[in-house]
Amino acid sequence: MREPLRGAVVADRLAAGAEISGPAASVFWHLGELGEGKEWRVTLRTAAAVRDRLAARVAELHPWDCPEVTATPVEWCIDSYVEWIEQTAAAPE
Repeated sequence: MREPLRGAVVADRLAAGAEISGPAASVFWHLGELGEGKEWRVTLRTAAAVRDRLAARVAELHPWDCPEVTATPVEWCIDSYVEWIEQTAAAPE
């Protein structure tokens, strides 16, 4: 599901870009049982104005009932990068 999710949110202009990292070895609790497996991290670059819509779209597309959707605030970056994100991740409502 990684590829369709990544492409869909960028095509929908909910993210300016996407990057997949992994696989990572993972150990976790799921449905009351200890599990392990491989996971991939999809990093999406988006603007605050569309983040809630992005999260809803990820939840819609992801096969898990509760995918991890978190934000990492950017303390600083060059102005042109911020402008690119805000202009690109600007899906009309």
